[in-house]
Amino acid sequence: MVYTVLFSLLLSTTSFAASSDWQTLRQQAEGQTVYFNAWGGDPAVNSYLDWVAGEMKQQYGVTVKVVRLADASDAVKRIQSEAAAGRKTNGSVDLLWVNGENFRTLKQAGLLKEGWAWELPNWRYVDQKKPVREDFSQPTDGAEAPWGSAQLMLIGKIQPDVKFPRNAAELLAFAKENPGKLSYPRPPDFTGTAFIEQLLIVLTADPQALRSAPNPATFQQVTAPLWNYLDKLHPLLWREGKTFPPSPARMDRMLADGELLFSVTFNPAHVDNLIDRKQLPKTAQAFGFEQGMLGNVHFVTIPANANAQAGAQVLANFLMSPEAQIRKATPAIWGDATVLDSATLPSTLKEQLDAQKPAHQQAVPYLPEPHAAWVDALEKEWLQRYGAK
Repeated sequence: MVYTVLFSLLLSTTSFAASSDWQTLRQQAEGQTVYFNAWGGDPAVNSYLDWVAGEMKQQYGVTVKVVRLADASDAVKRIQSEAAAGRKTNGSVDLLWVNGENFRTLKQAGLLKEGWAWELPNWRYVDQKKPVREDFSQPTDGAEAPWGSAQLMLIGKIQPDVKFPRNAAELLAFAKENPGKLSYPRPPDFTGTAFIEQLLIVLTADPQALRSAPNPATFQQVTAPLWNYLDKLHPLLWREGKTFPPSPARMDRMLADGELLFSVTFNPAHVDNLIDRKQLPKTAQAFGFEQGMLGNVHFVTIPANANAQAGAQVLANFLMSPEAQIRKATPAIWGDATVLDSATLPSTLKEQLDAQKPAHQQAVPYLPEPHAAWVDALEKEWLQRYGAK
């Protein structure tokens, strides 16, 4: 491919990539086998990782064995067990796809290699406007390399009599005008929890409190605007808020059938995929609040006891490369949003990366996610208030 050649030329002419440290790392990586533990629940993701493995073998002489997980927590437990057994080297996990609570668990226990991610050559292309130096408000300290990004968005069909709400007040007003036509996935569905986090971020009078773990003494005060809002919103929802769709996929079908006016997603490219599959018309669009929508970055991390640390760093660097990011962002291949700032790339690569941006999305700013501990606290409170209905 053209961008492969351009990227190779670009990398070979940069002082960073030519530095003795990076060249030494590449030499150490050659011949290593990297066990990359990653979620394996999506055929598109699996196919992409097969391509990554082939490229790593061809370009760097590194063998990548993808360990397909049902949940990242399975690998986290394995890393914890090895640490408890005193296995400080030769760990079974070399690179792990992770973010949020799982990252915090490993980092706080001192089970991750730190200070390496920001030293990778391809870090220079990363979009610093995205939350790439923190993970659910936890500083990464160079222990994670950004791989992809996501953002909570609503999906609707452009219609003459439908004006998309652009803030929480307009969403409530829209629900009053269209009773029974809105809903959101039932927490603890990931997207459903993200929806209530989004509302908390824009409604609370103390947003700074979300940067650290919930304080039991102030939890009710900080979250009171959220529950007051939901108390007003729920009676206006589908089935009067007495039950909720189990997943975003179900909401997509309800939107297609006209049962709902909006669906919800954590992948801005999702609406393009639905249109391509003829599940939604070309009038469908992803949109969000003007002040921003909750977004996050997913990362890869290296356990402190990883056996192939050099190979894992070379793999993490490749995952951030323009070549790999352009392919990953292509909707027909995966459609996972890039973590790169295309303005930092040569014009040809910039054009190729920009061409993968979702065609049916209104761009809105990223709002960083609250501290990871808020997920469990909000889900417990939500279930206590509304889950038994």
